[in-house]
Amino acid sequence: MGADVLFIVARATNGVIAKDGDVPWAISEDLKRFKRLTMGKPMIMGRKTFESLPGLLPGRRHIVLTRQDDWQAEGAEVASSPDEAMAMAGDGDVAVIGGAEIFDLFWDRGTTFELTEVFEDTEGEVTMRDPADDPTWREVARESRPAKDGWPPYDFVTFERVGERHRPA
Repeated sequence: MGADVLFIVARATNGVIAKDGDVPWAISEDLKRFKRLTMGKPMIMGRKTFESLPGLLPGRRHIVLTRQDDWQAEGAEVASSPDEAMAMAGDGDVAVIGGAEIFDLFWDRGTTFELTEVFEDTEGEVTMRDPADDPTWREVARESRPAKDGWPPYDFVTFERVGERHRPA
């Protein structure tokens, strides 16, 4: 069985994933889930996503896909193509964490999609497509959470690629 290419994203009902270069929400349970899903895995991300992080995330490799040949940052491994990023990640599972252009570049390689579906229309300039609208993905799990601590209600939704074989969790 091949390695999982895991997409992890929080997305508003209207498709927004970022506002002013950052995730519009800081929902504690979502942040803990992100940490659990990415811990020990190489993470592939775009330069803007890397720069939006609060710093290097412990226990994870940071592979940054960028078109800027001379770009570098401490703790970042730089790739110039999706193939190079995957080669750098190695044979194990990998987490693709954004942004929208990176998800598009890896869309056909994804095997599992972990979505935090935030039930609000959020202002923002970065949107991405919904796996529920793509027949190559199927929803396999959903956990609902009520509005709490000033945040809107949200669901944790897991999609799997149709026809893909997955290892048990």
